[in-house]
Amino acid sequence: MTDISKDVMAPPRSFLSQDAIQVFYRLLAALLICAVLAVLSDSFLSLGNILNVLRQASLTFFIASGLTLVVLTAGLDLSVGANVALSACIAGTVIHKTGSPALGILTGLACGGVVGLLNGVMVTALRIPSFIATYGMLWVLNGLTYWYMAGETLHGFPAGFRQIGSGYLFGLPIPVYLLLVFLGIGTLFAQRTIWGQEIYAIGANPVAARLSGIPVAKRLLLVYTVSGTMAGLASIIFLSRLNSAEADIGESLTLPAIAAVLIGGTSLFGGVGTVFGTFIGALILTLVLNGMNLLSVSANWQPLVTGIIVILAVWLDMKTRRRAQ
Repeated sequence: MTDISKDVMAPPRSFLSQDAIQVFYRLLAALLICAVLAVLSDSFLSLGNILNVLRQASLTFFIASGLTLVVLTAGLDLSVGANVALSACIAGTVIHKTGSPALGILTGLACGGVVGLLNGVMVTALRIPSFIATYGMLWVLNGLTYWYMAGETLHGFPAGFRQIGSGYLFGLPIPVYLLLVFLGIGTLFAQRTIWGQEIYAIGANPVAARLSGIPVAKRLLLVYTVSGTMAGLASIIFLSRLNSAEADIGESLTLPAIAAVLIGGTSLFGGVGTVFGTFIGALILTLVLNGMNLLSVSANWQPLVTGIIVILAVWLDMKTRRRAQ
């Protein structure tokens, strides 16, 4: 029993590890993309465009950060986009009915967290594979959202609430400050806490983790709840940014979030990756899409490019794992 525990509970992961090297390579890739776009487009290095890239990357990161913890356990949450949509619509309704942005924010976070918890229950108590459980939840949430909204659109929220997604502080978009806060929290949680190390252990070997005394079911409930709550947070940011909510608000959000996680170096097989890497992944993806817009590439090509990037990220992950074996 002791030997298993030693194997599972490795020393705290630091930025002097293999993870740090992978993050460094991705930072170089981001800088290379910036250099290429700066040459191809005179508008890329403008202050307005740089701030827009940071804002868009932060919106993707809010969803992808919680999803990272799920993927670290070798799971997947396909419901995050649909979760954003339902949470945004319910939060928007609460704000309209009560006139209280604070109550709307709490409602959006709670709605997202409850959905995440239900995903965790299906994975742990019902033993449904995460792909199937969250894919089914995606359709359930889509159905509920379209039924709830009945074709209507909510719009016109208080100016103070809108500052969350579209406001500036000292020249930087407010979502960027929120990104820095949650990037710090996520990194410290995953790298420096016992719970974080247990999440890595579960992804590396769930059987050994269970035998070593790690409460696997509780930790899985935790990561799915966190993923759902971060989707709830993203719903608030999107709601305040767009100043409107409709049933299809989250349909295009799931694939970019998954792409950011994989581009950032988190392995679909679990146990490898960092929240900071996911931030770099979100930045790289945003830079690519931003570059396509600046170069007047049709928006119809953007899903294709995102899909190719995801396939390449998974292929590189599998190739790296084979070399390590």
